Amino acid sequence: MKHIYAFLLPLIVLFFCNDLKSQENNAKLLDHLFSGTGELYFKFTIHDKEILHDLTRIISIDNVKGLEVSAYANRKEFSEFLNFKIPYAILPSPGKLLKESDLISEQVMKDGIPLTSWNFYPSYQQYLDSLVSFATRYPEICKIDTIGTSVQGRLILAVKISDNVDLEEGEPEFLYTSSIHGDETTGYVLMLHLIDYLLSNYSSDPRIANIVNTTEIYINPLANPDGTYRGGNNSVYGAQRGNANNIDLNRNYWDPKVGKHPDGNPWQVETIAFMDYAERRHFVIGANFHGGAEVFNYPWDTWVKLTADDDWWQYVGREWADTVHAYGPSGYFTDLDNGITNGYYWYEVNGGRQDYMNYFHQSREVTLEISDIKLLPASQLINFWNYNYHSFLNYLEQANFGVQGIISDTVTGEPLSAKVFIQLHDKDSSHVYSKLPSGFYSRLLHEGNYNLTFSSPGYFTKTIKGVSITNRTTNHLDVQLKPVTFGMHEQAVNTSLLFPNPAKDQVRFKCPDSHAGQCFFEILTIEGKKVISNSFYIHSGNISESIDVSGLCAGLYLVRITLGTKIYTEKLQIVK
Repeated sequence: MKHIYAFLLPLIVLFFCNDLKSQENNAKLLDHLFSGTGELYFKFTIHDKEILHDLTRIISIDNVKGLEVSAYANRKEFSEFLNFKIPYAILPSPGKLLKESDLISEQVMKDGIPLTSWNFYPSYQQYLDSLVSFATRYPEICKIDTIGTSVQGRLILAVKISDNVDLEEGEPEFLYTSSIHGDETTGYVLMLHLIDYLLSNYSSDPRIANIVNTTEIYINPLANPDGTYRGGNNSVYGAQRGNANNIDLNRNYWDPKVGKHPDGNPWQVETIAFMDYAERRHFVIGANFHGGAEVFNYPWDTWVKLTADDDWWQYVGREWADTVHAYGPSGYFTDLDNGITNGYYWYEVNGGRQDYMNYFHQSREVTLEISDIKLLPASQLINFWNYNYHSFLNYLEQANFGVQGIISDTVTGEPLSAKVFIQLHDKDSSHVYSKLPSGFYSRLLHEGNYNLTFSSPGYFTKTIKGVSITNRTTNHLDVQLKPVTFGMHEQAVNTSLLFPNPAKDQVRFKCPDSHAGQCFFEILTIEGKKVISNSFYIHSGNISESIDVSGLCAGLYLVRITLGTKIYTEKLQIVK
């Protein structure tokens, strides 16, 4: 045995030394490659696409054409990539391919108001000024909404456009967002152009007026300002894909298959800001704009399985691509299946924003790659607007097709938050919910007949069969749900059971008559969700009990008191 150890020891030492030498060489290589940069753009050739399932968890794949792959990586990611021993070639950074003079126009701004030509990339301050200008010039239909701030403190903003811009109406909420990859900037300027186009044509173009009057439109032109202005606030020259921490934000979201942190990084402040924004809003449909290819990329990216609404996605995608083909030059927007693709079929992405919005927020969001060149010369921006703006408008109109309406309480008429589920159709979180305070719901569907089931806590479920859908039309269907207490013996009293009312921290209720036995006290939201439940034993006579309501948000609630077979109800106002 000692002889075997004596034989193996030199081999172990040799392997260990070689491993240390390899690590030392890799460290020197990484020092060289990442000198003066936080990310690399590179390409390589694979022999089998199966390896992409492993690589996509390590590096940020950018494009796959046959067996040729382009990708980005920060230092940690590229270090792991080297372990695969795949030959590679470093590519020039897309943000530095053009001269800085190719990115601006001599006519950039005039008196702080953006020019309608939109043939330039604004500085960061000009970008902020243009949004302020929009809201100032069109205050009745436009306002600025703050999503959050970036790692370096730059603002992440959206513009809201609506006929009643300060109200939350019973209308679909729509989101366009661009440049989550900071060096993919075509959509950035085109979204500024779209904002200008909608606002300036609202009073003269009936189609634009109808879109704005029936939709709450949110447009976020720049989702990753630190990446876009990596070279400084004065120019987009030097833009990079990742944020200031060199993290690809479009791999940083909660993934329905992989989980919370598919890229192994904590959620970035930009990611958290967008996730919080999605919680606050109720987006029915949206799109996020990219560059580096020309294709309508629909879900899923993370799964091989298809969405419940795959036929709808293909219909809408084909409409987008065919419209672009009608207005663009030959050969434009023809990648993959002549301009559309299922995301996973192209290549797998984990932690993407598109799948996050579709799965966790029941929104219909698509990834739109609108230019092969990531950072277009400024002189080409108007051309790409002309190729695409008809599709921008078509997709905006899709927000109001399918079936939509108001869900309310059949007794009080109050709007409800309810789930809308389609039997034998919905799967993988494809159902939708109505939003408060309006009770509005919208279910985008491909033409056909569907059975819709409406449900809400504290209410009887209702199914409506044979709801007919025709493409590019709206089936308006209002639904009322009956509370489960409907028809029970409710008592009327001449005096209030609750005091004080309105209440802030404590509320007391007084039994309306002599009662011995168990008393059940419940507070429900207007949509029927139970937020407080208590029970007390009453020995005899009229008594009062104190309930802590300090944890409730300000608003209107329903109090239900059950004494034996008698039920008493009263509305309670909470103030802060």
